[in-house]
Amino acid sequence: MKKLKLEEEEKEILESFERDEWEPVQDLEKEVKKHQVYARNTLRKDKRINIRISSKDLEELQLVAVEDGIPYQTLISSILHRFLSGRLIEKPRQNNRINQTQRV
Repeated sequence: MKKLKLEEEEKEILESFERDEWEPVQDLEKEVKKHQVYARNTLRKDKRINIRISSKDLEELQLVAVEDGIPYQTLISSILHRFLSGRLIEKPRQNNRINQTQRV
């Protein structure tokens, strides 16, 4: 069997589960519905914004979006959401088209 390579957060979750720290919820159906409402409210896009960014940054965003197979506006929205929720993790891109030393 192939061993999975887990990220640090995944390892912590697995170790917590193995220590029997998890408890079943009392009313699973109610909890699922509650979190579905949270997700719907989080993902609802009800405001429009206009921003000015450099053409190079926009081109990079569009390239990343193409690599991920999503529209670039969705990518930007996702980046902003992850930043605001504290889940944005900065990592160097594998095939970064702009040399980091060239960025100012």
